[in-house]
Amino acid sequence: MNIYDKAHELAQSLKESPEVSEINAAMKIIDADPESRRMLDDFRNRQNEVQQRMMTGEMPSPEEMEKMEKLFEVLSQNLSIRRLFEAERRLSVIIQDVNKIITDSLVHLYGSSPELEQ
Repeated sequence: MNIYDKAHELAQSLKESPEVSEINAAMKIIDADPESRRMLDDFRNRQNEVQQRMMTGEMPSPEEMEKMEKLFEVLSQNLSIRRLFEAERRLSVIIQDVNKIITDSLVHLYGSSPELEQ
């Protein structure tokens, strides 16, 4: 068994999953609506800025986090964007589950560690 071949099989399975199909379908609808596309792009840009700052150790203020949450709520009122967010959340759960399966398979190498059991 070649681990890299299995990884490529997993990647292909993810690409063919209903969750990825749903993301693609939602994106087509959003791309057809310039206002939805603009709103989503603006949100993603802000989200990336906050994440970049967090990676450098700069935590966003509570006001900034509240503003992002409110923006997320407003965007979620758009049915196409909500559909995208829900599909992305489902895909994220799958990726987290797969990561946990892989990590759990290696726990015997390092013993029981709270970081590995999350």
